[in-house]
Amino acid sequence: MNCHKGYIFIHECFLCSFPHFSIFSRMFRAVLCGLLATNAKAAVTIYGQTPIAHTFGLGVTATATATNGQPPPTQSLLPAYDETILQPPLPPDDQALTFTLSLPQSNASVPGISIMQHGSFYGFSIEMSVVTQLMGKNTSYLQVPFLNLLGLIQQRAGGTHIRIGGNTQDFAYRVDHIDNGHATDKNRTDSKNPTFTPAVLYTDELFYMVANISSHLNVGWYFGELSYLTAQNNSSHETGIPFNDTNWRLAIAERAQSILGDRLYGLQAGNEPDYYLGHGHRVEPYDVTEYTNEFASLVEAIQNNPNVPIKNMLIGPSLASGPWSPDRLWPTGYLDKFKDVLKIIAMEHYPTNNCFARFGLGSPVDPQKMFPNFLNHNAGINLIQQYLDTSARAQALGKPFIMFETNSATCGGLPGLSDSFGAALWAVDYGLTMAAANFSGALLHVGGQNVYYNPFTAPPTNQSSFHQWTVGAIYYSVLVVAEVFGKSNVSQIVDTSNNGIYNPSYAVYDAGALSKVVLINYIDDASGAHDITGTITMNDGQVPSQVYVKYLLASSVSVKTNITWAGQTLGNKYQVDGRFKGDLDIVKIQCDQGANQCRIPLRAPSLAVVFFTDPSAASGLEPAPTFATTVVTKTVNTATIDPLILATSNGHSGKDRLWLGSTSPGSSNTGHGSGAFLPRISLLFALVAGTSMFLTGLIL
Repeated sequence: MNCHKGYIFIHECFLCSFPHFSIFSRMFRAVLCGLLATNAKAAVTIYGQTPIAHTFGLGVTATATATNGQPPPTQSLLPAYDETILQPPLPPDDQALTFTLSLPQSNASVPGISIMQHGSFYGFSIEMSVVTQLMGKNTSYLQVPFLNLLGLIQQRAGGTHIRIGGNTQDFAYRVDHIDNGHATDKNRTDSKNPTFTPAVLYTDELFYMVANISSHLNVGWYFGELSYLTAQNNSSHETGIPFNDTNWRLAIAERAQSILGDRLYGLQAGNEPDYYLGHGHRVEPYDVTEYTNEFASLVEAIQNNPNVPIKNMLIGPSLASGPWSPDRLWPTGYLDKFKDVLKIIAMEHYPTNNCFARFGLGSPVDPQKMFPNFLNHNAGINLIQQYLDTSARAQALGKPFIMFETNSATCGGLPGLSDSFGAALWAVDYGLTMAAANFSGALLHVGGQNVYYNPFTAPPTNQSSFHQWTVGAIYYSVLVVAEVFGKSNVSQIVDTSNNGIYNPSYAVYDAGALSKVVLINYIDDASGAHDITGTITMNDGQVPSQVYVKYLLASSVSVKTNITWAGQTLGNKYQVDGRFKGDLDIVKIQCDQGANQCRIPLRAPSLAVVFFTDPSAASGLEPAPTFATTVVTKTVNTATIDPLILATSNGHSGKDRLWLGSTSPGSSNTGHGSGAFLPRISLLFALVAGTSMFLTGLIL
């Protein structure tokens, strides 16, 4: 039996026990469906239902950890929403649970203190192919969550900086028009990118769009200027400045300088040129000498181009430190030759290569085995070693030195690692390590939904009507570093770590005076047995009566959800609109001035920023800029309401409510939807009995 409108399914075989069941069954079905179809008005509301478009395969299969010995469930999710949870490393046996930092009040006696740093130390490198997903379709349609997320950084740092580039910059070319008014479009027909990202078309609308963003927020932009044509494919498309011959195309430089003005911070001259030969973009011989000669040819072309009025905006050499290390390039005289046109000295580097998992390049990497390598202070220390000489050279030339593209692993990151709370602790530690070594900044790379390491991700277009944005754990790292250095632009930092690799620490001086201390506990132990207490003392003065602490917290280094910064969260997966949720929680800790000590508890795991002045005072954070919009991707259900309220209300009129069942667990269904069913079912069985007797009489 199948009464579709009432969703009633009853097997017919039980009718066989009645004589002449074929005749009877037809009568029975007619009566039963007629009675029960009216009862189909009874309804319950289902909440929390995942739209069917989100339940089907959209990417790789993500496996969560096993529960109660049962096999873990699998879900087909895009990497940006992957739910893989790694096992945290076991706590070390020999970790000291207390330590003391004896700090001077003034930076005058601090050896090895850094150059002056900006709160915008961390910025973003956005893959050119995902610009319209993250930033907006064009100058009239900007993504409000993106603006809000940048606004939170501006609130703390005074502004930020963003590079538009990546592998796709090398295959981008300018066109006069793109359908639907979009600033960019993807073209997969002519791409030799090592990560198979699509070639990009762009119009001048791209520059007008980013200029519009900068009219709302203090954002400076870098553009990947030096695209190139491969020797194997001399396409006639305009691709910025090809890097394979002297027929330089300077459209990006011309249009960016003309439209962006002082919001243009620099033009990147080539992207990872040490990989050009290996990726098939050059032919033998090609080494540091050939690259330096190409760069000289570019400089000459810019000098001779009247449409590029600012000649000294180049960023280079942007080595990936793969085939070529920096000390292999410097003997060519690169820095001396180009110091007058280089605005920024840049490198690009990732600590781990995960290209094998997606593209079969390199060697396999096991995220679980790699996880402990990120959860200690040596991770950042080891990463910067090969750049210490470059940092010193940049200082000698008076140039900023920026890690122009970085994140946890190449080719999109590592599942379970790149988006974990442990990665957030690592990114803060790595950023502060770079700052202490006189890097002037670093850009965290951002891709689309097919990567694990994003600081933020827009929902897929076909899910934007029911999902909001997602922030990765490392976005919180950017906020923490922004608050560590603040808006003064005269902050300096020194690494004060003295309690082993799992408990790094830093002191920050603002305008010469001690202003903050940063403490990190990488150890994962929910029992509290590895909570650490750090004691701060002044070696040339007295501690204040109290300090103010903001904590970055989560339940484990492995988790991706419920991460809080000073008690507030941006929300979990699909829940982010770029504004904090919850109440700000700044912990006040009383110091012992008699003993000249401030004791700071540090949970395992956690991070603490200790402020020596009240960060919530008038001189602290101003309200973050937020943005409203009348443009939405959905035309219904745009309002929000507490689900607990919805769960007890079906939202129908009084006459309809008579036919509704309860949605509250454990409640009796006293409405007509259930009560009216009882007399109907009695009538049904009376009809069954009467019909049976009638048919039996006919046969006899």
